Amino acid sequence: MTLSDWLISLEGTPQGHDVALILAIMAAFLHAVFGALQKGRHDPWLSRGAIDASYGLIAMPFALFVVPWPEAHMWPIFAGAFLIHLGYKLLQAFAYTKGAYTVVYPVVRGTGPLFTVFGAYLIFGETFTLGQWFGVFILLSGIFGLAFYNYMYLIKDRATLMPALWLAFATGLFVALYTTYDAYGIRATQDPFTFLAWFFFIDGIAIPPIAYLRYRRMVNPPALPPLALRGIAGAFIAFASFGSIMLATRLDKVGEAAILRETSTVFAALIGWLVLKETVGPKRIALMSLIALGAVIVEFAG
Repeated sequence: MTLSDWLISLEGTPQGHDVALILAIMAAFLHAVFGALQKGRHDPWLSRGAIDASYGLIAMPFALFVVPWPEAHMWPIFAGAFLIHLGYKLLQAFAYTKGAYTVVYPVVRGTGPLFTVFGAYLIFGETFTLGQWFGVFILLSGIFGLAFYNYMYLIKDRATLMPALWLAFATGLFVALYTTYDAYGIRATQDPFTFLAWFFFIDGIAIPPIAYLRYRRMVNPPALPPLALRGIAGAFIAFASFGSIMLATRLDKVGEAAILRETSTVFAALIGWLVLKETVGPKRIALMSLIALGAVIVEFAG
């Protein structure tokens, strides 16, 4: 039995639910690391371009020569995924340019699940219990409490905070859109690894040319070797993070997987504080933890 066959055999089973839970939590941690890589010491556009170029080139031989060839109906699905992710990445890069990582990331990752829940209901017929909706309320309280705290007390990037929050909210809408759409896409093909390999191959096309033009216009452009290293590291993190959450949505409910992934906000707080040297403080950590608590309630009240 191949890995693909084993995963397919778990769909809709209690064991599949447990595997999806582990995958979603792993995706949460890795996505926080991925966001920090994009917001780190390099320009967000350059970081994103290096990451996308890396994972596109790495995925290319797997897409062309390893995984089964996509069915004919998958090509329009890939085209839609390309456009949705392009919109998401453009908005996210603008948001990171305007605001601190610990401001942008929680709002992006917290806004997305609410709309994903509605999308999962409309497309997949998924429903939530009353206890799960309470968890969603807790999660949203943490998000908007964090946004209000940032607006009132943050000093760094104060002048661009409101645009950053609006951009983060818009990015969250695209997170919901791509989470629901990609869950549909990975279920539409027989082999889930066909979707993943071709997604990364196609998705790596758009941003690198934009990043290159931005690099050419810089007065003091960064050295290429560290940027390339960041791109390669980000590529492997993206494979593991996105691959994990996509497999989780194939194995179990889309809405639950999407919300559980938002425990990444706690990891993001720690990364912002310990690695990026951003001011976090106990109040913001408490609010980020509230977001994570809401996600946990959604999982265990189901």
